[in-house]
Amino acid sequence: MAGHTENSVVIAAPLQLVWDLTNDVDGWTDLFTEYAAAEVMERRGNTIRFRLTLHPDEEGRVWSWVSERTLNPDDHTVHAHRLEKGPFAYMQIFWRYEEVPEGTRMTWIQDFSMKPQAPVDDAGMTKRLNTNSPVQMDAIRRRIEERAKARAAAGAQGK
Repeated sequence: MAGHTENSVVIAAPLQLVWDLTNDVDGWTDLFTEYAAAEVMERRGNTIRFRLTLHPDEEGRVWSWVSERTLNPDDHTVHAHRLEKGPFAYMQIFWRYEEVPEGTRMTWIQDFSMKPQAPVDDAGMTKRLNTNSPVQMDAIRRRIEERAKARAAAGAQGK
């Protein structure tokens, strides 16, 4: 059995701003609360290879892995997967951005399977991701909305 999650958030900001900020991997430590470091290793066209490092966990362990994401700006989607899988047999993430009346809906769809020796099984990781993804999405929402308000205020002052 494989794991699957789908989580969305509506961000009160224009799609292009949400797209630009959430696809700037170098700036992820300013958007996500869980990342201590985000290091871009390679860029090839619309594909980015990067290393993410989490803040230390309760036991002081630091987790890090390499992922790759390919941006599709024409339809505002992103396909990502882990290259260094760690406890996962595989991990694929699909990001979708849609304009909605309130701003932009950002959706993460995660498909994965845990290795047999992993500390949690597919059901356990599904629960963890369904707990953590909304927390991270809310942090991203708040931070992007702050930037959108600041840009709107700066634009209003420039008129």
